[in-house]
Amino acid sequence: MKIKSIESFILTDRLKEAFYFSQWEYSERRICIVKITSDTGHVGWGEGYGPAGVIKAGVEFLTPFVVGQNPLLTETIWSTMYRRTLDFARRGILVSAISAIDVALWDLKGKILEQPVHQLLGGKKRDTIVPYATGLYFTNNGNMSKLLPKEARQYVALGYKAMKMKVGLSLEEDLAYVRLVREAIGPDIKLMIDANHAYNLREAVQLARAVEPYNIFWFEEPLSPEYYGQYAELRAKTTIPIAGGECEYLRFGFQTLLQAGSVDFIQPDICATGGLTEAKRIATLASVYGVEVVPHTWGTGIAIAAAMHFVSNLDTLPGRLRMPVNYMEYDRTENGLREALTTTDMVVKNGEIRITDSPGLGFELHEEVLHQYNQTESVCISDINNFTLAES
Repeated sequence: MKIKSIESFILTDRLKEAFYFSQWEYSERRICIVKITSDTGHVGWGEGYGPAGVIKAGVEFLTPFVVGQNPLLTETIWSTMYRRTLDFARRGILVSAISAIDVALWDLKGKILEQPVHQLLGGKKRDTIVPYATGLYFTNNGNMSKLLPKEARQYVALGYKAMKMKVGLSLEEDLAYVRLVREAIGPDIKLMIDANHAYNLREAVQLARAVEPYNIFWFEEPLSPEYYGQYAELRAKTTIPIAGGECEYLRFGFQTLLQAGSVDFIQPDICATGGLTEAKRIATLASVYGVEVVPHTWGTGIAIAAAMHFVSNLDTLPGRLRMPVNYMEYDRTENGLREALTTTDMVVKNGEIRITDSPGLGFELHEEVLHQYNQTESVCISDINNFTLAES
């Protein structure tokens, strides 16, 4: 059994309404999707998180080292890709390209073996996950003091038990918006805030202390991801748990984050930090430090499905009679790619998602939609006769 071909696509969806957060404005979604086909005719799908065109180039770079290999040997293939990029890309885009290929391989592996990915990861430890709605971004098309509470109430009406809002514009605006959203959703809904590393330590401490009365479940990326020591200092100065890690790559980056005592929650993005193969290792590392894992998820239904299978497999630490709630991010901002590209039976019902037992990642990808949003010609590198992997 061999990998016959790898194709990469850049999908683009122009948004009806631009939105922004503390760093940038989004006017479109652009995502790199990977399709891997085996010589048995099975197909697996993956995606990378980050600048799509650069990830696509990374996938094309890695493809000759993957085509021709046995698709069931996910760790062996991962190791080959890692070694091929180690000298010049221990972090960043090439790791996202590795991630895209790795996720597609797990989907492919599950379909070949007719098993759900959570079973291949070691078993499903929970049947349901609680998604938190990610939204509450900023827009120039209205009064945010009215729009944010209205949006928050819509999530509550849809049954969400938790949601995350953006902060990072200014301390005064942040405090006012947090107060309004908390008043809109009541005391029982979990509320997270995310600054996307907009603040310095002094400002982050000020904001954390100011919003403590509003029962914030976590404060995400309050500081630059470069400042591990400052994260630890902030943790010591607030009662709000600190979350971070979407900018970390591989278990080695997360080891630095954990050794510094920087966070209460780590947030690896499976489509950026090394795929499901590496995310499994990161989760094991986090268990050594007693830190909870809630993956960052932003993209299509492919990324969402990968996160669901990953979370369903996470260990419960510490062991206890009554199982704690396991959360995962569930982006609710405008995204035609997320809504149209895939369908799955893993949908939100009564504020929970039940994990599928369908083979692979458990979604159906609609290739006619893929071609509708595809803005570039795909690159397909097929199996080469007598292909051998050269050692460097």
